[in-house]
Amino acid sequence: MKLVKLGSVCRYRAETTEAAKVSIESYVSTESMLPNRGGIRSPASAPQTGKAKAFRKGDVLISNIRPYFKKIWQADRDGTCSNDVLVFEATNCNPDYLFWSLMDDAFFSYVTKTSKGTKMPRGDKRAIMEYEIGLPAKNNQKVICSVLDSIQSKIAINQQINGYLAT
Repeated sequence: MKLVKLGSVCRYRAETTEAAKVSIESYVSTESMLPNRGGIRSPASAPQTGKAKAFRKGDVLISNIRPYFKKIWQADRDGTCSNDVLVFEATNCNPDYLFWSLMDDAFFSYVTKTSKGTKMPRGDKRAIMEYEIGLPAKNNQKVICSVLDSIQSKIAINQQINGYLAT
């Protein structure tokens, strides 16, 4: 496995769309992203004017405000998001492997350390692309992802069971 800079395996998606075309069902804001890798919930509102960033199924979305909250989600559909959400498009790696690589505490620690500002720190987009990840061969990326997906599925089932037991 070799170490590579994040910028060599992905890029920021730059597509935008008119806010008037944004539906609340497919919109993601920093407020609708849940902390500690909790995924997303329905947003309270969607923009009415200006532009919104587009994302595609498989892209990795990370809240760029207060990165220490560890807000991350892998898109399960196409949609739009606020400008305070970074959209990572995998270019030279498996999109699922990119997601799992960015889920790491070390990544969020790096983004927090390189962020700018004090009251509402924001990740430094240039520094983020300098972050190094281990990049195995493509077939090994798939194997790693299948193992992690299996574990995540079991965790989700246990959380659901715990929710039933709490009521």
